[in-house]
Amino acid sequence: MSTDQVWFQDSLVTIRVSTSDGHDGISVLEHRVPHGFSPPLHLHRTEDEVFHVLEGEFRVRVQDHEHRLIAGDSLLAPKGIPHTYRVESAQEGRCLTITARGDFERFVRAASRPVSRPGLPEPGGPPSPDAIQALRAAAARYGIELVGPPLM
Repeated sequence: MSTDQVWFQDSLVTIRVSTSDGHDGISVLEHRVPHGFSPPLHLHRTEDEVFHVLEGEFRVRVQDHEHRLIAGDSLLAPKGIPHTYRVESAQEGRCLTITARGDFERFVRAASRPVSRPGLPEPGGPPSPDAIQALRAAAARYGIELVGPPLM
């Protein structure tokens, strides 16, 4: 099984099960994310995404509904439906994302940078317009569309 680590945006992602490990394309990614982190509102065209919270409190928006998730909670974001999350706990949060087909994992790998030391990356601040465009282009290559801002 895979245990690759990458820095993806302001988070540390550990690839616990890679799409290449099995025959059905299942991928399990563990995300360590700082308080306040939120990816842009987005949707996946090719795969459902399951969130499972390991530590902390997450506010998850799926379509027009917001959910509060704590350790042990899971939620499905169906393909084609806009979703995002925000870490609400004072400390960092940890969650798993589970997908099939490998597009999300390939996107994370393509839009990440190598881990150069243990822990979370240094906070990068708001992304530049060029960084947003690069993220949008990488997402599009893997069937992911950025459709709105992060949660505030």
